[in-house]
Amino acid sequence: MSDGVVHVIDDDAAMRDSLEFLLESADLTARSYESAVAFLEHLDHLEPGCIVTDVRMPEMSGLELVSRLKDLNVGLPVIVMTGHADVPLAIQAMKAGVLDFIEKPFDDEALISVIRAALNQARDQGQRAAELSEIRAKLESLSPRERDVLEGLVAGSANKVIAYDLGISPRTVEIYRANLMTKMGAASLSELVRMKLAAEPG
Repeated sequence: MSDGVVHVIDDDAAMRDSLEFLLESADLTARSYESAVAFLEHLDHLEPGCIVTDVRMPEMSGLELVSRLKDLNVGLPVIVMTGHADVPLAIQAMKAGVLDFIEKPFDDEALISVIRAALNQARDQGQRAAELSEIRAKLESLSPRERDVLEGLVAGSANKVIAYDLGISPRTVEIYRANLMTKMGAASLSELVRMKLAAEPG
């Protein structure tokens, strides 16, 4: 499904089953795991989507999982399910980067709404990552001289200044600039600069 997969992590089998049923009845694809450790074992072939995890589990808690995912650069949005007594833990989890938390027993509609928001965020992140990777590939295809001209443009230098700095004619700079626009697929100078800064900040 294009929406992505909801990865459900809970050591309570009945909770896993009811969540899978709820998600599938809302036309969402669910995969469930009996522990954070079991989930981590699947990281090599993890489908994009979001993670819904219980906060208290044996072996590795939801919080420890969040910390581990951060170390591994896994950017899937995480929603933590928590019992009433664990709200302080859930707040701690949000400080650690969790997207949202929901208290058990939860309202089905509220949970689905939070999950859909997480899936939308994951899809946006995926699109951004794909766009950046495409821009980086285009930057890699530039010749050293095109790269020099691009650096000059990003610095805000006029063609004449770039020409002087590089020891070439302003006309040659114009040719390089036109080539840059074509290679990068940029419609304007501002778009060209934005692409460069997005892919290579600093």
